[in-house]
Amino acid sequence: MAKRDYYEILGVEKNASADELKKAYHKLALKFHPDRNQGDKEAEGKFKEAAEAYGVLSDEGKRRSYDQFGHAGVDAQGFPGGGQFTNVEDIFSAFGDIFGSSVFGDFFGGGGRGGGRGQRRARRGASLRCAVELNFSDPVEAIEKTIELRRGELCDTCHGSGAKAGTKPTTCNTCGGQGAVMSSAGFFQMRSTCPQCGGTGEVISDPCGTCRGAGRVVKPREIKIKIPAGIEDGITLRVAGEGESGDPGAESGDLLCDVRIKPHPVFKRAEADVYLVVPISFAQAALGASIEVPTLRGKAELKVPRGTQSQSVLKLKGEGFPRLGGYGKGDQLVEVVVEVPRKLTKDQEKLLRSFAETEDQNVTPERQGFLDMMKKLIGK
Repeated sequence: MAKRDYYEILGVEKNASADELKKAYHKLALKFHPDRNQGDKEAEGKFKEAAEAYGVLSDEGKRRSYDQFGHAGVDAQGFPGGGQFTNVEDIFSAFGDIFGSSVFGDFFGGGGRGGGRGQRRARRGASLRCAVELNFSDPVEAIEKTIELRRGELCDTCHGSGAKAGTKPTTCNTCGGQGAVMSSAGFFQMRSTCPQCGGTGEVISDPCGTCRGAGRVVKPREIKIKIPAGIEDGITLRVAGEGESGDPGAESGDLLCDVRIKPHPVFKRAEADVYLVVPISFAQAALGASIEVPTLRGKAELKVPRGTQSQSVLKLKGEGFPRLGGYGKGDQLVEVVVEVPRKLTKDQEKLLRSFAETEDQNVTPERQGFLDMMKKLIGK
């Protein structure tokens, strides 16, 4: 079954601002929240569908790819649509800033930690962002780039517990290990983060000497990123699991890599096509010629037909970039500009004057039309 348009799902226009997107998603998530619709599979499906749409449109790189290529553009970068959230808990984890708000965290008691189910979940690791710079011609084929970064990883000494070797964290007495405390406000029960343990549900009395109780240490890493052929400037690639470590037993976050492509002094790009301006002589334009022009892959022979006019665009088929998420390649479009010589030898000038003397009898159709129009205007 064809997937619905993300803007249609959220009920917003394509030029919707980030704030408008968030408000639209907030409204839908509240309406179809599982705690409000227990046992309703249709509501759960709409809850996931709205989260998928917001997950793409709230990210600048994903949104740009979706606007340009639709669902195929998002899938091609490793943002597999509905596969992004395998269950409702993934949604709570991904949008903790929303589900931890007064509406979701307090009304449903979720706080992003299980949606009011009365138990603390192991938290997924935070996602990281980086940038990779490519030369203009790099996307001609798939390549691999190595980037260096520093990220938080589970401490090797305490394995993420934060406690000194031979000891263990103890259950927080204030929240009973829930990570949150309940308070009454009229007819409602309000849930908030435990002030004693900070939401972890545990207290460390004897911290690990390596990580000082944090459970994580920052380490330098080299990450290899696969760049697909045809990638365009501004697209964000997702490298699953290469973000920061999560709680013990939880998944690591992702690495979001923004692609930046350097401009070229000669070539210009429009999607899969590449453009080039090449000067030719008057003789080549009039008589036709075969000239050598640069391409992304080296050089190619371009045939200039007899009588080519200045600023005509000629095509080298298949000499552009591979089509991202599609088949085939773009073309190289060559705009030829006829150069007028600034200086002539005596022989060249003599030949050109002889040619000029014949022009009145042998004018081109375009010039003949111009001359006829001028005669009508001046009445001769």
